[in-house]
Amino acid sequence: MTASSPSRTARVQRETSESSIDLSIDLDGTGTSDIETGVPFYDHLLTAFAKHSLTDLTVRASGDLEIDVHHTVEDVGIVLGQAIKQALGDKRGISRYGDALVPLDEALAQAVVDISGRPFLVHTGEPVGFEYHLIGGHFTGSMVRHVFEAIAYNAALTVHVTVLGGRDPHHIAEAEFKAFARAFRQAKAFDPLVSGVPSTKGAL
Repeated sequence: MTASSPSRTARVQRETSESSIDLSIDLDGTGTSDIETGVPFYDHLLTAFAKHSLTDLTVRASGDLEIDVHHTVEDVGIVLGQAIKQALGDKRGISRYGDALVPLDEALAQAVVDISGRPFLVHTGEPVGFEYHLIGGHFTGSMVRHVFEAIAYNAALTVHVTVLGGRDPHHIAEAEFKAFARAFRQAKAFDPLVSGVPSTKGAL
């Protein structure tokens, strides 16, 4: 964050019959996190996102886990996207684009992020059957894409995530989140060569 830049922080609270969420974010943090969603593997993925995007993140979430993790996981993704959009503000001086290629042992994932103001997700390459695998016995592989959809559409990001290789579902999911984190880290960073909003339209 530059000396003249406003604080890029946000706090979003969301309450439904399915979940209760209180989330705080600082886009110019150091990657510290304090996350409790009731879904241990999701906590692990969000912690990795915070650490590798240099985003401070606090999450307190509770939901109807006795039914499924789906509602809690999706709703946290929605709130995280809303907080990112709010914290980004008018997007003056940011790099806007980011890309990353991240390995985790045998797994390899690529993510490209455009803070475009146009929500879009392209998500490909997960191996056949990944979506049915219970990672840690509770987190269905299909939720990985669902989280990226929730974040991208609520933060108004264009996101491409591609799995280039992998066998272990834990490694694949974590590589995807780390790649997204590193790409987002580049995109949200301030570029000293950028004056104003990095768009020919004058707004993002």
